[in-house]
Order: sequence, then C-alpha cells, then structure tokens
Amino acid sequence: MKRRDFIKKTAAIAPVMSFFPADLSLIKRNYTMGKLEKRSLGNTGEMLSMIGFGGILVMNATPDDASSVVKLAIDAGVNYFDVSPSYGDAEIKLGQALEPYRKNVFLSCKTDGRKKEDSRKELEQSLKNMRTDHFDLYQLHAVTTIADVNTILGKGGAIETCLEAKKEGKIRFIGFSAHSVEAATALINGFNFDTIMFPFNLYSWYTGNFGPQVLALAQEKKMGIIALKAMAKEPWPQNADHSKFKKCWYEPFSNEEDILTGLRFTLSHPISSAIPPGEEELFRMALNLRDKIKPLNKEEIEIIKTRTLKGNPLFKYPSMFPIS
Repeated sequence: MKRRDFIKKTAAIAPVMSFFPADLSLIKRNYTMGKLEKRSLGNTGEMLSMIGFGGILVMNATPDDASSVVKLAIDAGVNYFDVSPSYGDAEIKLGQALEPYRKNVFLSCKTDGRKKEDSRKELEQSLKNMRTDHFDLYQLHAVTTIADVNTILGKGGAIETCLEAKKEGKIRFIGFSAHSVEAATALINGFNFDTIMFPFNLYSWYTGNFGPQVLALAQEKKMGIIALKAMAKEPWPQNADHSKFKKCWYEPFSNEEDILTGLRFTLSHPISSAIPPGEEELFRMALNLRDKIKPLNKEEIEIIKTRTLKGNPLFKYPSMFPIS
C-alpha cells in the first residue's frame, strides 16, 4: 500500500483529544494494599500487574542480581514478564531467575522474524532459554513498516508460526508490538490479534499526535493493550551524557515527580500494563510509586497538556520515516 493511500484510509480514525481521560470502567481492576493493581487484558481472561517487567532489565546482569530484581518484582505484585531474543543474554538470565515463579506469572516473548522459518527458530530457542514449555503471549516484535506487515501476514509469514505454535500449545495468545501508527493500524485490521504493545507516552500523544488513534482502534477490537515508553521524555539532547542510562535510546524521566506523571498519564487510559525502561534504578522507582499511580483528573490533564505541547516527541503521526 502506498503511503498517501494509507494516510487517506486512516484519516477516519484521527484522534479526538477530548476522549481523554478514557473510561476505565472498560477494564476490570483489582487492588490489594501494598501490591500493584491488576488489570484485565482484553478478552483473554487474564489480569496483569499494571507495571510489567521488561526482560532487558537483566541483560548483562549476574545470576544473583537477576534473581534479586525478579524477587523484588514478584514481592511488589508484578506478574507480567516480557522478554525478547534481541535483548542480548536477557532470556538466559531471566529464564533462570524466573523459573521458581513460572507457574504464577504471565510470560510474554517476542520474535523479530518476519518469515515463518525465522520466527519458528526464534520461538524454539526462546522456549529453551526461558526454561518453559510455553509462552502465555507471543508477539511480533517492533513492527514499523507496511512492508513488514505484508510479509508477516502473507504466505510463509511469521503469523503462520504463531498459529501453528498455538495449536501445539507452545503459545496461548498472539500479539504484536509496533512503533508506527501506520503499522499498528494495518496489523489490527489485518488479523484478529489478542494484544497490542505500543508507545503510549504523554509527549508523543499531545505533541506528536501519536497514540490516540491506535488506542481507539484497539479498544474497538477489544484487544488487550500494553504500553511502552510511559516513562520516556524526549530524544536525547545533542551531546547528552547517556552513561547513567545506557539501555535507553531516549531520555527517560528520572525523578519521582516526572515518573509518576508519566505513569499516571499512560495508566489513566484503559491500558492493562506499562513497561518501564530497562534500567533497574528506574524500575525500582516505578515500583516504589505503585500506591500513588492514580488516574489523572481534568485539571491535571490540562496542566500536563500545556506543558507537553512545548516538548519534542519521540514519535509522530504521520511517521517521520518511510513506512511503505
């Protein structure tokens, strides 16, 4: 599909900013004092902790350190763990650390393979690395272009691996993560996915017109919705020192007030879970704020909107790069 044709086709789902804050009655919410709130995941029947564990947290960690941060997460009420073979040695480290808790968590993995053969190889290796016989959710990872969408959903594409693996009992649900509105929309319209993982971020939402249209379409399809980049601020400034947050390709929120604002913004929407950046310090801060993550009120929303409209978003719609 040509870019101009795609933009015309998706014009009908342009966002209406007054939709926010969305009605959280659309999802089930369970809360236990001192633990993370749990939220329903679309039509799956599952309840996920509103803060999830991104496997990149344990990339390059020692086994002891990996076990320590996993236990910290479990004790706080985290039951959603997400990993990918593209996160260095994270699968191996997380597989060992998570093994004692595997039966009580919702485990998600991803594939960067776009074709059936490549994605099947990644699936089988990931199962071995993670010391499990199945994934609760298997996601097509970081889909950005329409060309990728066409390959994934076409003959011999990675979607065939997902469907076969589901029949084999190796995965339970099928989802995807995307980094463009165009790809996310095409995937949602092209297949009956159980979940979507997408950057729902306050700067990109207001300044980049990025996210509202995807959220609306995913809700319409009754998909489970998982958020990326809730704690992202902006692209790193030129010549910025990245040494403190080496796993972040963007500048993250790094103080409690901003982190809380970012999480509250994202989780004021009917989103099941938000994944913090892959830095342990930031993850610990997010967990420590768990009792303060409450929906924003209208006055707070207006203040945030005014502030963020001056920002530089990580993502924009239409995309800043070719998507055909």
